Amino acid sequence: MFFLAAISLGFLGSFHCIGMCGPIALSIPVKRDSPFSAFLGSLIYNSGRIVTYGVLGFLFGMLGRGFVVAGWQSFLSVGLGVIILLSLFLPRFSILKIQTGFLFRLFEKVKIRMGKLFGVYTNRSLFIIGLLNGLLPCGLVYLGIAGSIATGDILKGSLFMMGFGLGTFPAMMLISVARDLISIRFRQGIRKAVPVFAGVMAIMLILRGLNLGIPYVSPSIEVSEGMTQHNCCKK
Repeated sequence: MFFLAAISLGFLGSFHCIGMCGPIALSIPVKRDSPFSAFLGSLIYNSGRIVTYGVLGFLFGMLGRGFVVAGWQSFLSVGLGVIILLSLFLPRFSILKIQTGFLFRLFEKVKIRMGKLFGVYTNRSLFIIGLLNGLLPCGLVYLGIAGSIATGDILKGSLFMMGFGLGTFPAMMLISVARDLISIRFRQGIRKAVPVFAGVMAIMLILRGLNLGIPYVSPSIEVSEGMTQHNCCKK
């Protein structure tokens, strides 16, 4: 279920990403002498992004696991849901837009490194560009990270972010190979659906943390000796 949610988030958000990451996807050093070479180059580039997302999911899944062990999973789930809702209704004050000096310097270094690779037409450079692109600031990626934290598990956190990356695959591949096939009207329609999906995800996180005893939606959570048990299937 969580993997399907991750893919759906990535797919819906990918059309929003076309406006943000589209210029990068159009500028990557892909050999366009044939449709196959363009497809292969785009596949290598996007595979790099997914690898980075998987690593981020692993790290933030580890963070979520720490909350679970500490018995704070309910607070974590509710807190993440509230943060997502605030970012939707109060975008100017969104915590997702806050960047510290350290992060700003890190992002600048990533951009400089990427810029140096754009003139190198090799599969290795394409993969590294994808790896670095996965580190660039993006509100949708932050939403995916919130989901990976909420899993409360290292493996699930990694799989959540990789599923998110797979969801972005179709649109990002399409814009690299056949950029004219996605109409502006279609992109705008999908973009309008992204906040709705994010809001649903936030509400589900809040319900999950409230321990209402509703199977699969808000199962009761019992914590004992560092172990968490979801009582979602009791009759």
